[in-house]
Amino acid sequence: MTPEEMDAIVMAFPGAEKGVSYGSPAYKVNGKFFTRLRRDDGSMVLMDISFDEREMLMEAEPQTFHLTAHYKDYPCVLARIESLHPGSFRNFLERRWRKIAPKKLVKDWDAANAS
Repeated sequence: MTPEEMDAIVMAFPGAEKGVSYGSPAYKVNGKFFTRLRRDDGSMVLMDISFDEREMLMEAEPQTFHLTAHYKDYPCVLARIESLHPGSFRNFLERRWRKIAPKKLVKDWDAANAS
């Protein structure tokens, strides 16, 4: 996945806003952290990943999923965008988005995507 593809996926979520964090692209929804690109290693910060799920992801796909000491105590995982599948990325983001987006946006999203 390219940085442009990554940006398009993130910005497709209703309420997503682009900003900057640590000099890199960062995104919020409803004023809350959604995800960000770590320029130093080309990885996305994926939130709301349990510690067990994180361990499983890193074991199953170490070329994609990893962690730095900074994030070890947080329920998240880092994912290298060059090897991250766009559909998987979208799924991880949707989980986070449903948690932080206003309920009306989630309801409207569900109604628009019901088929």
